[in-house]
Amino acid sequence: MTNRMEYLTFFNGQKMPILGLGTAQALGDDVEKAIDKALEIGYRHIDTAQRYNNEAQIGRALKKWLDSGKIKREDLFIVTKLPSTGNRAECVEKHLKQSLHDLQLDYVDLYLVHQPTGYQDVDPKDNGGKMLLDVNTDHVSLWKAMEAQVDAGRARSIGLSNFNARQVKRVWQSARIRPANLQVELHVYFQQAELRAFCRALDVTVCAYIPLGGPHRQPPSHNANAADANKLSNHIQLTNPVVSQIAQKHSKTNAQILLRYLIQLGVAVIPKSTNPDRLQQNFDVFDFELSPEDMDMLERLDKGPAGRQVRSHIPEMANHPEYPYNERYWFREKSMTDERVRTSLF
Repeated sequence: MTNRMEYLTFFNGQKMPILGLGTAQALGDDVEKAIDKALEIGYRHIDTAQRYNNEAQIGRALKKWLDSGKIKREDLFIVTKLPSTGNRAECVEKHLKQSLHDLQLDYVDLYLVHQPTGYQDVDPKDNGGKMLLDVNTDHVSLWKAMEAQVDAGRARSIGLSNFNARQVKRVWQSARIRPANLQVELHVYFQQAELRAFCRALDVTVCAYIPLGGPHRQPPSHNANAADANKLSNHIQLTNPVVSQIAQKHSKTNAQILLRYLIQLGVAVIPKSTNPDRLQQNFDVFDFELSPEDMDMLERLDKGPAGRQVRSHIPEMANHPEYPYNERYWFREKSMTDERVRTSLF
């Protein structure tokens, strides 16, 4: 294999690089430097969101490269997301225009609804620091406003993030312009096989955030008690002995094995890093291939719902009628073809 980028193709023919740079929790000079280094390495897929508070910094870095002539706009694949405070039809255009202003772009390649839950568009400072739920979130009307952004040329494709299968199905059934992509937590400990099969049947591509595990998961300190250390170590997939064994076999890092696994499943990955060495290592995943035996070993690491590492940091979110995490994503018999899955849905 050569060290060449691979792509996922949307239903509309648009191609998304299967490896991108995640930028959640990357701020200020760090994110500008990371974008600069990533583009130098060869990254062309950049993922951000209005909620990340870094679109202006990313925009400055992109403009520098575009103005220099070293890269063309059509070579880039830029993803951003509608914030939960904008989950109403009348708010979509305003928020996308703000993101385009900050990113210094005329359009984004993919615009996602960041969360299925909605919040009132009020300053938390006026409510004791709390965000207020908007329990009237209507995904169908919201999606019509998302489609209007494609019509206006502000987004090439539109999609969803953190939606469960029931919610995806509702949007898909009502859509004039179908969702092109679903971005969800997905990694070797939480592989979401049922959801992936569901999306494949609907021709919706899948992108994995935190493909190496949650950013807050660090090895336990020497002060941690044994129970806490054992619980935490169970979530650290980067040090899993099976992953280490396969990495040694291929002379690759553990992170490269984890990324390559998802790529071979046909899932896009957006690992976040601002470290130049890790940016390069994360990119070097196209010059080797995992064997069927490797893939089987990694598949057996799946912990199912117990492997989920990210839920909302806002406690009130669980009270929203569209809270997505309380139900199974979907059940699919392994013997069913995609066509039988599609037929059985409707």
